[in-house]
Amino acid sequence: METYPCKGFRAAGVAAGLKKNGHKDLGLIASTTPAVAAGVFTQNRVQAAPVMLDRERIRSGLCQAVVANSGNANCCTGEAGMQAARETARLAASALGISEDLVLVASTGVIGQPLPVDKIGGVMPSLAASLQPDGFKTFAEAIMTTDTVPKLISREGMLAGKPFTIVGAAKGAGMIAPNMATLLCFVCTDIGATADQLHACLSESVQQSFNRITVDGDTSTNDTALILASGLSGAVIRGADDQAVFQKVLSGVLIDLAKLLVKDGEGATKLVEVCVKGAASEGDARKIADTVANSNLVKTAIFGEDANWGRILAAAGRSGVALDPNRTDIFFNDVLMFSEGSGRGAAAEDEVSRILKRPEFVITVDIHDGDCRSSVWTCDFSVDYVRINADYRS
Repeated sequence: METYPCKGFRAAGVAAGLKKNGHKDLGLIASTTPAVAAGVFTQNRVQAAPVMLDRERIRSGLCQAVVANSGNANCCTGEAGMQAARETARLAASALGISEDLVLVASTGVIGQPLPVDKIGGVMPSLAASLQPDGFKTFAEAIMTTDTVPKLISREGMLAGKPFTIVGAAKGAGMIAPNMATLLCFVCTDIGATADQLHACLSESVQQSFNRITVDGDTSTNDTALILASGLSGAVIRGADDQAVFQKVLSGVLIDLAKLLVKDGEGATKLVEVCVKGAASEGDARKIADTVANSNLVKTAIFGEDANWGRILAAAGRSGVALDPNRTDIFFNDVLMFSEGSGRGAAAEDEVSRILKRPEFVITVDIHDGDCRSSVWTCDFSVDYVRINADYRS
């Protein structure tokens, strides 16, 4: 069994009673010393109290602990919500014996309900006491809402002959069409770096990962991605070349986490990469990919395992990018389904129908207008998605 250790960090998760089902709902990550930190947050104009607090505190470039709860978003809760976020940080700081300013907080769950800080206070001492170097799995479990499995990835890299580790935990299954990050993601690394270096790497990795996924087209009010670096590995980012090495490993971690989020999308049965190529610019390719990936008609056809290339072409056509349908090709994996203005017939449909039964595949749209490309990961839209979100609050 993997334990996901990272030098300088301990983690844990417990049940505080915030969820009605009694599952774990409060997680804590702590660094042995103040870690260098950076973060990116939702661009939704409606922002939760923990997002606002973290935006303020992250400016210091330091963080020694992160406390995250699930089951309650602490969003649209007024000044009481801000007080609850600060009190949560204070409780964690007190239990750990550290400065309150070095604690960041995160929340996910139902919007508009007061956060019961008394329940958090009741378990915080035991949560802090249960911190372990191999506790990231219980932390990942504690931040789940409608997720069915915890999302946790660990990777190692090498810099100037010295190994470093990156551990990432994320949650998210619905309200996923991020506009910076996705719901909650926490990354710990033992590399040495400045806050500016971490922010640059995190921002770029988020662009390559979380900002290229969609489950339902919704951007959360609580989206938060944080990275903490203890510097205890002995590997240090000293220049652009070192930063590129670290960037590559970090992007790999976040891309893997992003795919896990889509694969576990609410009610999802398929993980699909929508790849658009042959565009005049990467921006044009991304617009088409986003439009196809977010199309409910495309997503329901995928769920029904229906080789309905017409929905894909129609979505591409309304993306705002100029394209000629007579020069556009549509592939499912390597099977050409549409070209020269028409479908490729029954034999192609039969091949694609078999591909659609797979849990993962690629839809490629080639508009033959340039050399640029872009990809987005999406999932199907099932009956279970509606059921889950119809009674989410109850």
